[in-house]
Amino acid sequence: MNHEPHATHNARWPLELEVVASVPLTAGIRGLTLRSAAGGALPGFSAGAHIGVQTGVKDSTAASLDDERSYSLINSTDQSGKYEIAVKLEPNGRGGSRRMHALRPGDRIRATPPKNDFALHAGPHETVLIAGGIGITPILSMARTLAASSARFQLHYACRTPEDAAFRQEVARSCGAHAHLYFDHGDPSRGMPLAQVIGSSGAGDMARHLYVCGPRPLIDAVIATARALQWPADHVHFELFGAPMAASGDRACRVELRRSGRTLEVAPGQSILDAMIAGGLDPLFDCRRGECGVCALRVLEGRPDHRDYALGTEEREHQMCVCVSRSHTETLVLDA
Repeated sequence: MNHEPHATHNARWPLELEVVASVPLTAGIRGLTLRSAAGGALPGFSAGAHIGVQTGVKDSTAASLDDERSYSLINSTDQSGKYEIAVKLEPNGRGGSRRMHALRPGDRIRATPPKNDFALHAGPHETVLIAGGIGITPILSMARTLAASSARFQLHYACRTPEDAAFRQEVARSCGAHAHLYFDHGDPSRGMPLAQVIGSSGAGDMARHLYVCGPRPLIDAVIATARALQWPADHVHFELFGAPMAASGDRACRVELRRSGRTLEVAPGQSILDAMIAGGLDPLFDCRRGECGVCALRVLEGRPDHRDYALGTEEREHQMCVCVSRSHTETLVLDA
């Protein structure tokens, strides 16, 4: 069963939005300003929230949108009847970003109301914000909110070159001395020094919370570094959009489902979850990104290749998230 994150909404579902402005921010990133097509106010949101935009033209009366893509809302401190988002063009994607880049003022789109799975911690703390590339969108929204409340925070923003850094001037204007920018020009040794940037987690009134959004390798490196520096897991927050790409070297595997009496052949570019669905099974799942743990199944035989963010070390000894993890062995036997 698919637990859709937008399965229930109020009477304003779906939102009918009109494009007010569409401007290039970098060679590959376009900024869009949206308002209600009917006029009037839009549902409010907090820093870190996103909307799901329908990038195809299909039925929008169902509980979720077809061809939905998620985009972070940037204008956390200026919600005067508009939403601001930024879209990175993905040349090898499924076409959603190309359709978003083609939008012009007057065009209309449908979207979900704002949803926040990446909210700022409410208690007193110091905030460390880390962004890579287009991951600056929710991070900038957070930085604006924190700056407006005179909170303690640092923003660390990495891109290949200054020309690739969307909102570079806005980061400097909004954050001032709180902001630190890094440009490696293709040389990883010149990148962000993560251990130095992350530092200790602090304690008590000086406790620190860490937020990261960007390419998956950056998120993985931040999480691994924070773990090595003994940060509490619940002080490290991250956001991923979209399903993970297949890794080079992925190979086919066989998955035996003990209770179902089924054996599935999983292709190199296919997840175990998708193989189960294609086989007519009805597994539980939600995020498809290895964040929530809803799809976790007990491993009876074989050695999983864990790629999730949800399971702890002890849980990984006997479970795996089938939406993203694969197998180190030719065969896995799962309790399903």
